[in-house]
Amino acid sequence: MFGDDTLDSALARIDDWERSIADRAERARALALRTSDLSATARSRDGLVEVTVGAEGQLLQLRLDERTRQQSSATTANSIMETLQAAKDQLLREFEEATAETVGPDSETGRALTEALRRRLGPPAEPTNGHR
Repeated sequence: MFGDDTLDSALARIDDWERSIADRAERARALALRTSDLSATARSRDGLVEVTVGAEGQLLQLRLDERTRQQSSATTANSIMETLQAAKDQLLREFEEATAETVGPDSETGRALTEALRRRLGPPAEPTNGHR
């Protein structure tokens, strides 16, 4: 029923499939390793607020210049929130770059992981000129 050519062809396809899976798993491991220590820092344009977030978007560090005492607490709070979002936006850009360089931006793994991070970080900030 099956000739040697058919069997050899089937075995070759199985070998190719196994190599493909192993390659994708290795690239996914490389992405996980590369992004596990990822962080991003943003600073308000006036330099009074600096925020650093970790790989999951968690606040790692908040620095306030002493000059924030000379402005209202509402202004400082708003600046903190805007700068926090700017740091999260930067983190997403860095994650997307790492994804593109490892598993590929259009890969199923890349799309799924990027979307999961987007959900954790919340919606991106509206473009402003208030951060660098």
